Amino acid sequence: MRYTLSGARLFFALLTLAALITALAGFLGVAGRDPVNFFSYFTILSNLFAAVVLIVGAIYLIQRREPTEAEDILRGSAVVAMAVVGIVFGLLLSHLESDLIAWVNFVTHYLMPVVMVLDWLVQPPKAKLAPKHIWFWIIYPIVYLVYSLVRGAAVHWYPYWFLNPHESPGGWRGVMLHSGAITLGFLLISFTLLWLGNRLKRSVALTSTA
Repeated sequence: MRYTLSGARLFFALLTLAALITALAGFLGVAGRDPVNFFSYFTILSNLFAAVVLIVGAIYLIQRREPTEAEDILRGSAVVAMAVVGIVFGLLLSHLESDLIAWVNFVTHYLMPVVMVLDWLVQPPKAKLAPKHIWFWIIYPIVYLVYSLVRGAAVHWYPYWFLNPHESPGGWRGVMLHSGAITLGFLLISFTLLWLGNRLKRSVALTSTA
């Protein structure tokens, strides 16, 4: 089971990196596009985050190394972010035309959110996490939101329509309402995954070599 799980983590991590590289090549293939814009999408950043977490997790399994509490918290942040990617895309973005190739879109918006949640359920965190740890999970989306709004106002480009006061119904009020709703979604998903992570049994028990 240990090698099966580590192999699965490496496979999906490499698949995600291949999808991101393909997406970047296609993005830069259009003249005049700012590379910074590509890395300003929450989907891109979260998939990259997830790939790194999976690779580290696979290496730890191979080494029989147990994660620290801080590492479990960091992993949880990636899992929650990817879960939100899938839900927000399904509710607010899936009806829009995408520049992504079909398989890249599938991997980044549909497959990886499911993979990250399943990985969390199959191999829950070693540490028993508390509700206070959820605050660490929402640091990333809050920083991203501030970055997107500040940069968007400066360069007049926003990664998503619901963050753009010129496209979101109600202007800035619409942006704040959407942001607030997504934040509540983050909290709900975080509490759910925290609860499940503390209740479920780990599929692979390791002995720390540290």
